[in-house]
This record gives sequence, C-alpha cells and structure tokens, in this order.
Amino acid sequence: MSDIRNNRRPKNNRRVNGEQRKKAAEAVNSASSVVRTSGTDATNTGEVTLVKNEDYQVLIEDMGNDGEGIGHVQGMTVFVKDAVVGDLAEVKIVKVKKNIAYGRLMKLITPSPYRVEPVCDKAKRCGGCTMQQVSYEQQLEYKWNKVKNCLQRIGKMENVEAIMEKPAYGMNNPFHYRNKAQFPVGRDKNGNVVIGFYAGRSHDIIDTESCAIGAPVNDQIVAIVRSFIEDNHISTYDEETGRGLVRHILIRVGFTTKEIMVCLVTNGNKLPHSEILIDELVKIDGMTSICLNVNMENTNRILGDKCITLWGQSYITDYIGDIKYQISPLSFYQVNPVQTNVLYNKALEYADLSGDETVWDMYCGIGTISLFLAQKAKKVYGVEIVPQAIDDARHNAEINGITNAEFFVGKAEEVVPDIYKKGGDGSHADVVVVDPPRKGCDQVLLDTLVHMAPERIVYVSCDPATLARDVKILQEKGYEAKKVAVVDQFCHSGHVETVCLLSKLHSDHHIEVELEMDELDLTAAESKATYEEIKDYVLKKSGLKVSNLYIAQVKQKCGIIERINYNLPKSENSRQPKCPPEKETAIREALEHFQMI
Repeated sequence: MSDIRNNRRPKNNRRVNGEQRKKAAEAVNSASSVVRTSGTDATNTGEVTLVKNEDYQVLIEDMGNDGEGIGHVQGMTVFVKDAVVGDLAEVKIVKVKKNIAYGRLMKLITPSPYRVEPVCDKAKRCGGCTMQQVSYEQQLEYKWNKVKNCLQRIGKMENVEAIMEKPAYGMNNPFHYRNKAQFPVGRDKNGNVVIGFYAGRSHDIIDTESCAIGAPVNDQIVAIVRSFIEDNHISTYDEETGRGLVRHILIRVGFTTKEIMVCLVTNGNKLPHSEILIDELVKIDGMTSICLNVNMENTNRILGDKCITLWGQSYITDYIGDIKYQISPLSFYQVNPVQTNVLYNKALEYADLSGDETVWDMYCGIGTISLFLAQKAKKVYGVEIVPQAIDDARHNAEINGITNAEFFVGKAEEVVPDIYKKGGDGSHADVVVVDPPRKGCDQVLLDTLVHMAPERIVYVSCDPATLARDVKILQEKGYEAKKVAVVDQFCHSGHVETVCLLSKLHSDHHIEVELEMDELDLTAAESKATYEEIKDYVLKKSGLKVSNLYIAQVKQKCGIIERINYNLPKSENSRQPKCPPEKETAIREALEHFQMI
C-alpha cells in the first residue's frame, strides 16, 4: 500500500487557468455540436440533444453532494461519478432527464491537477470511498465549500466566510481511521464466498481482501471468517430467497484500548462449529468479544435486536479524550475516534462552559457528547429515542464517576417540550447541544429551544443542508450564527461534520425617535387580534394557557395602549400575579404573528 505522501498534488501542478478552461470549454461545445438526433432516449434542451449511450467531452467544473463531478454540455448539467474538478473527460451518457443527465467516465483527455491514484484498487466500484481519486487537500477544500454554499444558499446567510474557521479540520493520515466495519457476506454466481462492501447504489458485493480506511486487523479477521465458512460449509444469506445463515460480519476496534469485537450477523440463533471459529479468532491480540447478532427478518436492516455472546465480554471499551465508553454491537459510536475528539472538543469550546451552566444534549446517543460536557457543566440532561442507548449512557456515566448527567428515553421533540411545560428541573437551559440525524431537528424541538431561550446553541451536524435550514429558522427566532467549524470525519467520502455556534441576540442598543401622537394609531395595533385569538394561537403554538391579564401585561410592556379597565386590580389591596417568562415569550410571539409589534 502506497504512503499517503504519494497522494499529494505535485508542486508543479497548478489550478486550471482561464485559458485552459476556455479551450476546454470550446472543445466541449465543439464536440457536443455534432451529435446524433435519432433514438427514443434523446432529450431536447433547446440547444443540444443529449443521447443515451453517446460519448461527449465534458469539463468538470464542480462536485456534487456525494463527491461526483459536475459538468455542463451547452446548458445541461451532467453528473459524472469518479470525475474530479478540472478533468476534461470523455463521458458516456447513461441516463437523461428533463434538465440533468448522468454520465460514466470513459477516458481522461486532460486529467485534473487534483487527481491522484486511489490507494485501493476497488475504490472505483466500491460504494465506501467515493473520493479516493481526489487529493486529500482538495477533499478538505471541497467539504469546506460544501458547508459554506449550503449556509449561503439554503440558510440565506451573508458574509459566511467571516465566521467559518478555515481550513477544514483534516487528518494527518486519512487512512485506516474507521473503528467499525460491516462486511456483507454472500456468494458469487459460481458459488464462491464473497465478503466485502456493496457497490455504489446496489447490493452487489465487491469481494475485498483489504480496506484502506478500516482498521488493519480487519483484513486478518475477514480472512479467518472466510476460511471458516468455506471449510465448514456454512451457508450464506441470499437476499432474494431469505435463506442462508451468515449475513454480515461486524467488527469494532477500540483505538485506545486495542480491544476487538467480532460479531457475526446470522439468520438463526446458532452458528455450527462456532468453537472452531473461536479458536482461530482468540489468537488475535486484543480479541475481547465474539458474539452473534440474530436478524431473521427479510429486511435491509443490518442488525437485529438480539445478541448472543459466544466468547468473552458482550462489549468492548474505548476512550474519547478522558471519557471511557462501553460499546456493544448495537451501540451508536462515532466511527472515527481521532476526528471525534476534534469534533467534541470544538463543541465544548463553543459551549464555553464555566461550571455553573445547565446543559441539554438532544439526540445524545450513548452519551458521548453529554459526558464530555459534564466535565465542565453544573448539570447535563440528555435525551435519545433508543432505550438501549440510554442504558449505555447511564452506565457510561457510572463507570466514569459522573453524577451530574441525567438521561431520558424518547423523541427529543416530545420529551423536551413536555419537561419545559411542566417546569422545574430541566425546564431551563443555559446551553443546548443538538446532534440530530441527517433529517435535522424537528420543528417542534426548534420552537421549544427558542422558548427555553438558552444563551448558546451548539449545533453538531452530519448534513450541511439540514443544518443550514435549521440555522435559518433559529436566526429568524432571535439567534445569530457566530462560529462554524468543518471537521472531516469521513475521509474519502462526500460526507462532512460541522459544528455551528448560535448565540441569543440581546437588545442592548436603543434608538430614540420623536413622533407626533397623531402619526400613530395605537388602537389599530390592538384591533388586529382579539384576546381570544391570541389565547388560541398561544395554546396551539406552545401548548400554554394564558389569561387576559397576562396578555394585557405583555401588551403594556410592548407599548400597546389598553382600555382603562383591562389591567386594573379588582380592589386596591389585591395583588396581581405577574406573567411567567415562558408565557410572556409565547404571548410576544403571538403579538408578532398578528403584526401587533
């Protein structure tokens, strides 16, 4: 395997300059102007007719979300897998839609200066690494720009570069970084055992003896399991029939502890001749856990709910920073421990904890971020929908001697609003950390965060598009994005992790304006919504019940003149209750909605 240094762009290679781009573009247009117009797969764009299975010259000018190259043929966008920015390539059109087309890279006419030779000879076919052909320097540039563009285009943010840390946080050695691997197991058309990874956008298994991004010990383990299956005539799972025993091999490695787990995912509760496999696997230094995971459902889901320990422990341990974690086959645990340490330290930095804060960690998993934060916070609350993950989180807190972390099972968008409405412990937050799945945060949760009014929100995201969408919503609700860091968690793929700090805006500056009273119609603001309409809006939006008195108090604070009896006590000696802060926030939101303030 070649050294990472061999993949760096040579110093004498330069960016494609304007003249090169112009000549390449002219060549593209010239080549594209002579095309066949016959065939049922042709789509007319007005300027050019692209024909399926025809070849075109395409200059790759950009890269898509999954790292695919993007070029244009007289106005039509063409997506090309395995192409690199700066390539001038011969591309075969394989699919044509109304405004876009998809092509297969056939031949490089002028290779990009950012193109390198992939370390893995399976990289082009395998769906695991989509960017090994791109220099690592350029991968980081691509991911940084991907986040920036999403924040500008979707988040409608201006001057984004001013708040983005540059460059993206990359790795010194972006290979062999994954502490987890899931290898599908099957047979080829000749009945031979195949173990590897799925080809891109399919369930065809690419037989692989070595993986450039997995832990090195994986190769040895896969070879042992392959021999075991062949020598003992163990059946392998067939997705079409739903028959066969061995479905996947799951391997976890503790990068700090060097502990190893091997888990065979099986379509049954027993593994014949398992003692033979165990005898071979325990010879590997660090072997800690050998188990089965039972998945007897005809589904694309890899893991089932039942685990059976064959040898050793039911878990392995590992560290992120100083925090120790127990990891079972079903545990969610970040796959890149080196970059996870970078990611979580950046989240901790943005949280800016002094020791007196109450912190909420939404989508907390097994408590990885929660326990990191608990080292500096007064109290941390975590919420996660997976019960087993919360069990792990509580146990991880216990083994680390952390007593200021409390965890809840359920959907963050249901648990947190419920706790907020009830008041008491956990209904207040100085800092909130969210680390949602790719779909981003639920709207109900975002609304609750705004009502809780934390000083800082630290948003950890695995999808810059949904991050940008949610940041836009939060900025419209009184928060401002202050800092953004891009972390390369998944080297050689198009995926990227981002940490964004949002701070609550405070009205510290006032502008004095002198107006004549006849310029204002204060009763017009009052007439825009009745008290009943305001109460209905608050109840539907936030679930809070508010009284006429509370509404009158808030309207008075906002400068809306009330009729004389609305805000007077019934007697001179009576004491009026004051509107609670959370209800005042909800009423103000209603007044804004009805354009009364």
